[in-house]
Amino acid sequence: MFKKLLSGLFGGDRQASPGATTKAAEAVEYKGYEIVSQPDDQSGQYRVSGIIRKPGTAGETLEHRFERSDMLPGREACDAMMVTKAQRYIDEVGDAMFEPDPRRAGES
Repeated sequence: MFKKLLSGLFGGDRQASPGATTKAAEAVEYKGYEIVSQPDDQSGQYRVSGIIRKPGTAGETLEHRFERSDMLPGREACDAMMVTKAQRYIDEVGDAMFEPDPRRAGES
């Protein structure tokens, strides 16, 4: 009980510390892809970021971490921008987003 009181006073239970990832929003379907907004909370601003998923041909789920430099003051606006930017990215890049990055070919 005392520990809970102290953590409440000093912010030990806060999820919104700088750089903390917030809870993921509900997934949005777009052209066979699933867009999940999960912005980073940075000092009261939200950075546009999340995950784009698509079912693979062998039953696996392909996943691409999507992060942008955009910062917004509200969570809802950030989620909306994430979906809009992810849709544009899907239209421009498509399944190529799941291919290995040639700049990181030597890393293991």
